[in-house]
Amino acid sequence: MIGTYAAALAVCVASLAIGQAAIALCGRRGWSWTAGPVGLAILCAVCWATVRLPGDGQVSAIVVLALLAASLAYLQGRGAWREPFTQGWPVFVLAALGASLPFIVEGHFGILGTSFNPDMSQHLLAADQLAHGHSGQLIRQGYPLGPHAIVVTLDKGLDIGLVKGFSGLTVAVAVLAPLSALAAFRDRRALPRTAAALLVGLAYVVASYFAQGAFKEVMLAFFLLGFVLFLRESAREPVASPLRFVPAALIAVGAVYTYSFPGLLWLLGTAVVWALVELLRHKRPSPRLTKSSLIACGVLIVLIAPEIGRMIDFHKFETFDPNGPGLGNLFGQISPFEALGIWPSGDFRLAPGDGAVPAFVYYLGAAFATALFFYGIWRCRRGRETVLLSGLFVAAVGYLAARLGGTAYTAAKAIEIAAPLCALTILLPLTHEAAWRFPLAMREKGATAAWVAFVAVAGLCSALALANAPVGPSTYTPALAAMRPLVEHGSTLILASPELLEDDHGTNYLAWELRGGRVCIATHEEVGGDIPAGVRYVIVEGSRHRPPFPGLRPRKVLSPYVLWEVKGPIAARSACPLIAVRQARQGPAR
Repeated sequence: MIGTYAAALAVCVASLAIGQAAIALCGRRGWSWTAGPVGLAILCAVCWATVRLPGDGQVSAIVVLALLAASLAYLQGRGAWREPFTQGWPVFVLAALGASLPFIVEGHFGILGTSFNPDMSQHLLAADQLAHGHSGQLIRQGYPLGPHAIVVTLDKGLDIGLVKGFSGLTVAVAVLAPLSALAAFRDRRALPRTAAALLVGLAYVVASYFAQGAFKEVMLAFFLLGFVLFLRESAREPVASPLRFVPAALIAVGAVYTYSFPGLLWLLGTAVVWALVELLRHKRPSPRLTKSSLIACGVLIVLIAPEIGRMIDFHKFETFDPNGPGLGNLFGQISPFEALGIWPSGDFRLAPGDGAVPAFVYYLGAAFATALFFYGIWRCRRGRETVLLSGLFVAAVGYLAARLGGTAYTAAKAIEIAAPLCALTILLPLTHEAAWRFPLAMREKGATAAWVAFVAVAGLCSALALANAPVGPSTYTPALAAMRPLVEHGSTLILASPELLEDDHGTNYLAWELRGGRVCIATHEEVGGDIPAGVRYVIVEGSRHRPPFPGLRPRKVLSPYVLWEVKGPIAARSACPLIAVRQARQGPAR
């Protein structure tokens, strides 16, 4: 618990301080709630640039500490902390409580989303390789590893371990996103401001992806939200500095180091559509605005230039193959109505009626949210919320492209990334029209009632998704994956503790690490005294001097695992099931 929260607090403080310093250096006075995405984006770029230097991540920790100290010194005496404390502390506390729901329900801390998505095992392996200067499959394939570099930096700086580092980073993003949403509601009263910010930052699909430990998608949704809010703030409160758009460029840099070129497409698409809309409105571009835009583009190009080669390699990744494992951990296409925030299910993958709630409740909630969504679009259009509508348009195009030309897996990601903007479209006009005084005019009564109903129902759906998140092993080592080449030509029995398999949801991780072969996973009591037919290898935690069965010889020791090999002949037919890559992704049964 201490390690997870220490990592989350460190990321939050560093992101807010470094982001605010960057925004202030670019000419903006006063506090900006978009400091969070700007600062986190800077951390992604800085940590990735320094984590591969000698020192196994220690240089990254030193650089980040120096950058944080310099940012705090620069902000000292500027009066930039009063507003974030008075407005932000309720959102900070409630968002942290919401992000803690999975751990509270499960009763322990550990890896998020183990029975939903076993991919964290690969992220932990990549982070471990990154920390020790080794090259792994994800690194060679151009996979974006900015968040992994942050986790390695947290591990070296706080000595907390990679599992707590990933959990802390994920919790931090779940806290920073609602804080950033305050930029749209900062002139509202405390109750509507806090509730609206929480629902935008922790919209239902975002909460669902948080519940399955999908930190990359949560981070990209956060960056897109922060990008839109920063451009909106810049349009409403322009500054004279030619660097006015540089913070937006920095957010785009963070999206690249988190999500590679797809992340850049979402943000640049929003900027291009917004620029075209503004050009049509004003007919002639301002020379000062053009200069600021060109400087921001130059900063973006310079900072992502080292990643261009890896971005080219990443386009071959299996996720982009329409003929590949297109479902991932899904059961089928998920409904785009989930992006609107009302979906009364703890598992976002379920179709209406497949859970405990009748199907008509889903349709009723979706109809209500859809009506508010189109009303929000109409009100935003009248209020000239061109940045938000541009981001929403790009999000819709991104979803349609993924749905028609991609896979169910990529389409679901597109829905999650768009969810905060959909919630903002619904809540922005309602929050401004709702009244908290009496008596109320008829229009104020309608807006207030709609606001209360949406916040209550959508908030309950997000809480349900968070409470349903499984929490897996609190400790993890990538040693098991390193044994895969040794056991690929024979069936393997993994002996694990009942606590790991039943309480910590460890079955998915063990199967994922040895995917591609025949694997039996069981406790020693379940196996008894006989090794299953056809098993050549046995993997167990413990000492090499005490074989779990007679007739075994030690083959390899990679702490805490010991690989044993059967001495004599084995049956030609194995009793162990084949664990294919796609099956492992979907969570194989033991």
